[in-house]
Amino acid sequence: MKKIEAIIRPQMVEEVKGALAEIGIAGITVTEVRGFGKQKGFVDHFRGNEIYINLLPKIQLVIVVKDDQVRSVVETIMDAARTGEIGDGKIFVTSVEEVYRIRTGEAGEQAV
Repeated sequence: MKKIEAIIRPQMVEEVKGALAEIGIAGITVTEVRGFGKQKGFVDHFRGNEIYINLLPKIQLVIVVKDDQVRSVVETIMDAARTGEIGDGKIFVTSVEEVYRIRTGEAGEQAV
């Protein structure tokens, strides 16, 4: 099993969720996060003062899938979240040792 963590633009969440639903992915954890990379941030003006905003709002999606689903999930996220501009995000894939469903006690792939 693999855990896929995607950091994407907030305005792309609904499009990514819809695209993942089309390929049969139903379980997603969505978290509002802040960060920066090459995008670095921007300068804003508030009451005549310049304010440097370097932590930009992003959305983190966390999805655990079977090994054979990784490629299709990653490609789906990339296709749905891509604008072609700096700040589109990143996707991280890591191994998951074990998964347990609290409600039923199921373990492994049956718990995903």
